Amino acid sequence: MVASGAGDATAMQIYSFRGGAASWFGTQILGVLITVCTLGICYPFAVVLVERWRAKNTYLHGRQLLFVGTGWGIFGLWLKWLLLCIITLGIYTFWVYPRLMQWRVEKTVYA
Repeated sequence: MVASGAGDATAMQIYSFRGGAASWFGTQILGVLITVCTLGICYPFAVVLVERWRAKNTYLHGRQLLFVGTGWGIFGLWLKWLLLCIITLGIYTFWVYPRLMQWRVEKTVYA
């Protein structure tokens, strides 16, 4: 996305992303291993790993983003959500995703 002022010949880039395939692939593999080996219980730690990679490679107005969330910061909620998803045979996932996304956004700040 590019924005420029009225009559400004130079355009200022609002967002930029500088991540590469190799680091993304490694991060994803590690996240999957963490999740699978713990049967989903440690999924919050995988989310933090991926979100830190995303923020580290994302720039807004030339400033790098920083993800300040921790796996322990959402671990209790995750256990509750996981239990509710099991009890409701997956129906509760419709409520989990928006809450998890809200947490991700709230924990992403300028570096």
